[in-house]
Amino acid sequence: MDFLVMCIGNPQGGDDALGPYIADKLKETDIDVIDCGITPENYTSVVKQKKPKTLIIIDAADMGLQSGEIRIVPKEKIGVMTISTHGIPISVLMNYLEQYVKKVVLIGVQPKNMSGEMTDIVRKTADELVKRIKTKKIESLLTLN
Repeated sequence: MDFLVMCIGNPQGGDDALGPYIADKLKETDIDVIDCGITPENYTSVVKQKKPKTLIIIDAADMGLQSGEIRIVPKEKIGVMTISTHGIPISVLMNYLEQYVKKVVLIGVQPKNMSGEMTDIVRKTADELVKRIKTKKIESLLTLN
C-alpha cells in the first residue's frame, strides 16, 4: 500500500470536524482512509496491519496562521503548537507509528473556531486538501516554519 490517510477530529467541535469531514469525502474514493475521531491511538493496529509506505495524518492545529491555512508540520514543531481536542499528543503517536511506517506526514489546518459548526473557510480548505490527496499532490503544501 502506497499511503494511508488518518483523519483526526471531533465532528461536533467546530473546525475540529475537519478530520471526519475529509474522511467522509475520501471514503467516496479509492483512497484508504481511517476516521479516528478523537482517539487516533485506537487505530495504531490498523496502521500496522495495512503497512503503508506513507501515513498522512490530518488534524486541526493552532499554528498561529490565518484560518484555513494548510501546512505540513515537521515533528520538531509539534511541541510549540496546540493540536485538536484528543488526549494523546500527536508527537507520541507519530514516534510510535514511525516504527512501522517509512514516512509519517502531519498536515495541519488552522482552525477559526473549535465549537459549533465547521466554518466555511475551513470547509473550503478541507475540500482543497481532499483534491490534493486524490491527485497525490501533498508535497506541494508549505511546511510550517
